Parts: sequence; structure tokens; C-alpha cells
Amino acid sequence: MSKDRAKHKLCRQIGSCIWGKAKCPSVKRPYPAGSAKGRPRKMSTFGELLVEKQKLKAHYAITEKQLKLAYLRAKKGVGMTNEKLIKALETRLDSVVYRSGLAATIFAAKQFVTHRHILVDGQIVDKPSYQVKPGQVVAVKVEKSPAIANIAKLVNCSVPPYLDVDKEGCKATLVREPLPSEIPVNVEVRRVVEFYAK
Repeated sequence: MSKDRAKHKLCRQIGSCIWGKAKCPSVKRPYPAGSAKGRPRKMSTFGELLVEKQKLKAHYAITEKQLKLAYLRAKKGVGMTNEKLIKALETRLDSVVYRSGLAATIFAAKQFVTHRHILVDGQIVDKPSYQVKPGQVVAVKVEKSPAIANIAKLVNCSVPPYLDVDKEGCKATLVREPLPSEIPVNVEVRRVVEFYAK
């Protein structure tokens, strides 16, 4: 199985693309591999919760351990756990790089960060899990990474309102914390919280 097909395996299972990509196999075949076309699938409550958790993991390309840790942090303090969880995931450095269009995919965003092509307020940060705070500027190291900068300029995507992007300068500013309703994630995060709360 190719890497691209492996990434979209869950998309085939749930019948829609997790990242909203037009070339995803689930667009042409919105039903699980090996099943009769259009036949509805029966799923238990646990199965439904599990699928939502898997979708969230896949969307941000994080491990089970990373998601569980994010959930445990979100559970602490005041506020709704599901809102705090999605905000924390959305303000990870790799998510900001991807969402601002500095990288074409979340996987490319992770690679740019770990390969030290990304700056936060002028300093190299090589941890994809780094939490970007409102007012911080995320940028590509244009002088030392011209190829990455060229890729960033060519990526075409819809930028959410909580980000201010300068395509020519290959940089993005997190203007404020995102509202859960603004985050383009097709996942019921409340059900992910239910899954871990069981």
C-alpha cells in the first residue's frame, strides 16, 4: 500500500475525506473497501465514539498518546473540555503552519517544523507540538530555505479568521484564540471527550 493510500484508509472507512481533499479515494468511492456499495453499516455507540477519536487523531496526524495527553490537559481547570481540547490542537505549531497555507498538508507542516525550516518570533522551533500563543508570528526561514518558501507561496487554501497571513513574506500571525465554530474540522469533539471519559 502506498503512503498516500495508507493516509486515506480511514477516509474510505468513514466515507468522507478527513482533510477535505478533492483527490481522496473516498470522493469516488464513499464506502468502505470490500463492502457492497451503498449498504448502510451498523455500528455500536462505542464504535461511533471510536471513529470520531480516530478522525481527530488523523486530522492532526498525532499519536494516541499525544491525543490522550491533550485531553487530560484540557480536562483541568475551568471551561468545556471539548472546546479547550480542539483549541489546543489547532494552536499547535504544525497546525498553524498547515492552516495558514505555509504547507500543503499537515504531514508536510510537521516535516517543515522538525527539519528546522520554521521560525516563531524569529527563533527556530523544531517541535510540532509547540503551542503558538496569540500575537506570535510563525514564518518560513526564507533566506536559508528558499525551496520551502517557494512551496509556501504556491499553496492555495482558505485561511481561517483567527490567522493573518502574509504570503509574500511567508509568515502568519495567530491574531487570537480560535473559536470552536471557526475551526475547519469535521469531527464531533464532544464525542471524543465521551470516549476518553468512559
